[in-house]
Amino acid sequence: MKANAILVAVVLCFVGAAVCLAADAFTGTWKLNEAKSKLSPGMPKNTSVVYEDAGENVKVTVEGVDADGKATHNEWTGKFDGKDYPVTGDATSDARSYKKVNDHTLTFAGKKGGKVTLSGRIVVSADGKTRTVTVSGTDTKGNKVSGTAVYDKQ
Repeated sequence: MKANAILVAVVLCFVGAAVCLAADAFTGTWKLNEAKSKLSPGMPKNTSVVYEDAGENVKVTVEGVDADGKATHNEWTGKFDGKDYPVTGDATSDARSYKKVNDHTLTFAGKKGGKVTLSGRIVVSADGKTRTVTVSGTDTKGNKVSGTAVYDKQ
């Protein structure tokens, strides 16, 4: 009887540790599902987005194509605390902020020279397999853009 109690306690400790150390809903690689997405004509497309741990921060790496079909790559490292952190490789912004609303929702804003150029909301489905990004802003030519991009977890 005592051995069973000890075994149950050990198993519960391992399960608890696994739950605590599990990656959040955003972590991983996400691929654009163009068939389910609705983007403004001429709007750049982020075809792949990777969220990964970077010490106490999160690193977000984005691959895509711009309005002219040229390959793009940008990176952001920071916290989901609503503060601006530098972004590199993005023609529409030099800083980006993410704020965690709950375990499956983020809001974000991209800024160029302190002015918001892009904002939106990211929601990961309850099953963790789909990520939906709703965005609005202005492109590099000052045109209004908006859309909903749907991503599948890889």
